[in-house]
Amino acid sequence: MNASVTDVVVADDQAMIRGGLVALLSAEPDLRVLAEAADGEAAVAAVKRRRPDVVLMDVRMPGTDGIAAAREIITITEAQTSVIMLTVYDLDEYVYAALRAGASGFLLKDAPPEELVKAVRTVASGEALLAPSVTRRLLQRFADLGIRDCSTELASLTERECDVLLEVARGGSNAEIARNLGLAELTVKSHLYHVMQKLHLNSRTQLVIMAYETGLVSPGQAVLTGEDGSSGRSPVRDRSTGPASA
Repeated sequence: MNASVTDVVVADDQAMIRGGLVALLSAEPDLRVLAEAADGEAAVAAVKRRRPDVVLMDVRMPGTDGIAAAREIITITEAQTSVIMLTVYDLDEYVYAALRAGASGFLLKDAPPEELVKAVRTVASGEALLAPSVTRRLLQRFADLGIRDCSTELASLTERECDVLLEVARGGSNAEIARNLGLAELTVKSHLYHVMQKLHLNSRTQLVIMAYETGLVSPGQAVLTGEDGSSGRSPVRDRSTGPASA
């Protein structure tokens, strides 16, 4: 990625919507659309060819759908390309499947243009996002699932790695986690990288899903963002991870 420009691929099977997204993003001096795609297979091919920073991905497309394409993109780029899922369908199964695939965000297509632009910049900086209404329903899903035995999934983690994972699920940034646990921020990044390696996960979003599914953290332990997304901490608002930048 150019230090001042975020490269984007736009994938949507509706040409009018795709063109509108391209025009919207192209009007921003710090955003550059590298390619368009009308289906998931074309989106994956474009990512392999151009290696963008962010992909705007429609959930439902002919052939390879957006969720399957997102999963493949995150795998082939080793989570170096962030994916934002876009849909007109405000349905829990899409949200949950997209997050399990490692998507960095989920927005409805009726979101204001400025919110979409902000979302691209947010995930490009290494954070993850969900619309507040989606976050609330996602947490309710976890509450309904209840707690299951987590000994198998988390047995490989050290006590300190579990502490860090818990802080991530509660919505802490790397700096906040470091402060809360009395660690250097680089140490926090190292712990997160090793946690993802041990759990075979590709993103912090997937770490949060794991933490809730195993009962390491419960919905009541996190504070949701407000309707404007500007207050409180969301359990999926996070920073990038990796051996150097996590």
